[in-house]
Amino acid sequence: MPGAIAEQEKTHRQSTEVLNHMGGQIVDYLNTIGQKAKAAAHELALLSAGERDRALLAMANALESTTEEILTANAKDLRAARESDMSPAMQDRLTLTDARIAGIAAALRECAALPDPLGRTLEGITRSNGLVIAKVSVPLGVVGIIFESRPNVAVDCAGLCIKSGNACILRGGKEAIHSNTALVAAMRASLASEGLDPNFIQLIEDTSRETATAMMKLNKYIDVLIPRGGAGLISAVVENATVPVIETGIGICHAYVDDTADLEVAASIVHNGKTSRPSVCNALECLLVHQSVAATFLPIIRERLSSHDVQLRGCEKTCGILGAGAVPATPEDYETEFLDYILAVRVVKDIGAAVEHIRVHSSGHSEVIVTQSLESANRFTREVDSAAVYVNASTRYTDGGEFGLGAEIGISTQKLHARGPMGLRELVSYKYVITGSGQVR
Repeated sequence: MPGAIAEQEKTHRQSTEVLNHMGGQIVDYLNTIGQKAKAAAHELALLSAGERDRALLAMANALESTTEEILTANAKDLRAARESDMSPAMQDRLTLTDARIAGIAAALRECAALPDPLGRTLEGITRSNGLVIAKVSVPLGVVGIIFESRPNVAVDCAGLCIKSGNACILRGGKEAIHSNTALVAAMRASLASEGLDPNFIQLIEDTSRETATAMMKLNKYIDVLIPRGGAGLISAVVENATVPVIETGIGICHAYVDDTADLEVAASIVHNGKTSRPSVCNALECLLVHQSVAATFLPIIRERLSSHDVQLRGCEKTCGILGAGAVPATPEDYETEFLDYILAVRVVKDIGAAVEHIRVHSSGHSEVIVTQSLESANRFTREVDSAAVYVNASTRYTDGGEFGLGAEIGISTQKLHARGPMGLRELVSYKYVITGSGQVR
């Protein structure tokens, strides 16, 4: 495996040098990748569940056996991140450690242990004419994933795709190119060692914007495109792609502290939502507080968040209560996914004002109400139209593993095909299988 990683690094350097001079030939480069993926997808769809599971276990073993080489590659990305003044929170997203690689490998093993999503009869009916019609789950085909600085995404997505019978084409950001190259090399080598096509997993090694844009138009080969990253990436994919897109990831998540809330519970939920890992999409970005408890609660939460030096950007009422403990918020602050130790705060008149604020400013990801009122809880869950709506629990639970789905390929914030954490069942389509006995129409 170490030799495979070194060879992949060499190939990456050579490919990048060539691509820098290819210009219009980028399309040819992507077409070649697409052709390989399409052929691999056909082969992968025909594998048994046991064969797909063995592939995942081999990938997990390969990652663990090449940990040293992967960490060496990751160190190159981290060095570049520090030189470019990447924020500490984003560096955390980029960082791999022995423990994190072990966790990534464990996730592949857990994925292998999940039920097979393919070949399930989703619905069945026998018509009056004797036709037996079954709706059966099948792979999507080729899944393209465009993502940014989290190298674990490469492995999570590859594992979920193989488990669900889909070939994948990965395109990560330049921030993680060395890490992604090492991870994909290890996984591809493990597939080859099992006698399987390494093209089940492919990495686009050129990280230029032109290559990403061309990938978004690869309709002939990619069946669905999933972007994972910040608002800029998601917007670029949605606006430029001709390939069908599942929109994921932007998390402008809200917590509303109701007038009946247990304030200690509220402080715990807000503290966890903002500080446990601020660089992920299910972290809190905005706090709404009922005006009748604001004077009591805001000093409490300021004190709790001070351990992480969280900057509070508040409305006029918030700043009036906290003084120097908050800075005036701009309108843009209420529509920003900070991914950092920053929290927008607004004092609201009542639950209706909170719901309206969320309707206007939310990205549709995750929202929570902290309340002891059943009436308020019911109103909030009925009127807030986001993928995950919580009562008295942290938004950090919006995760495929936490929902009992196993791993996830992303959090969908749209409504067609998939919504919320996307596990294996969201990575399949279906076909109708009709059995007759000579019926004609």
